[in-house]
Amino acid sequence: MAKDPKPQNGGATRAGSSGGRTPGGTGRTRPPVNVVTPQKPWGLIAAAVAVAVFAVAVLGYAVVSVNRSNADKVTSADQIAGLGTFEYAGAQHVTTPVTYTESPPVGGPHDNEWADCTGTVYDVDVRHENAVHSLEHGAVWVTYNPDTIAEGDLATLEDLVDGRSGMMLSPYAGLSSPISLQSWNHQVFVDSAADERVEQFADFMVFNADFYPEPGATCENPTFLTNPLVVGDQTRVGAPAVPSDAPVSETPAP
Repeated sequence: MAKDPKPQNGGATRAGSSGGRTPGGTGRTRPPVNVVTPQKPWGLIAAAVAVAVFAVAVLGYAVVSVNRSNADKVTSADQIAGLGTFEYAGAQHVTTPVTYTESPPVGGPHDNEWADCTGTVYDVDVRHENAVHSLEHGAVWVTYNPDTIAEGDLATLEDLVDGRSGMMLSPYAGLSSPISLQSWNHQVFVDSAADERVEQFADFMVFNADFYPEPGATCENPTFLTNPLVVGDQTRVGAPAVPSDAPVSETPAP
């Protein structure tokens, strides 16, 4: 009686199989994987570079502008070219007209009422005795010759003065140059409003406590603002609502 054949090696196996894939086998293979290389965001990079370049340009321009502006500033009076200096004492108040040595005057006896100097632009030749009192309060008085000032310079001076506390602007008949600037005991003459000394003088001298007799004195005078005295007028001392800050002498001091 024939015996059933028995598998060898203790168990059945598939042809060509040894528990794994054999070289040259015909088993399944994994499909190839497509690897996609990420693209760099060139647009964003370019935009970031452009922003950085713009920021550097803006910063550089600001630095250059500040340096240029600071280069024109002065830290002492003697840095203002052509500056005239004088020696007048303050608190010499009078009620009579004064004949001044300098024209425009820069100090000396003056009226007891000061001209408003709160960034005031006058279109009249203000009474000099009142303007000098404003200088005593720390103001810068900008004057111009209406017959010789260049076209456009008056507008430049108005922009400089208008609304700036401690300054006033007025025409001055017979001025020896187109423009001059006065503070107490200091003066400079220029031919053009574009002259760097205009802003140098204004920036350095306005309310500079080292150079005028009455630090802390006000520039406000609503009476003079609305009704300014002009060359040839008499004093208003003694009239109601006229400011006074010192005793009045009847004659000019020597």
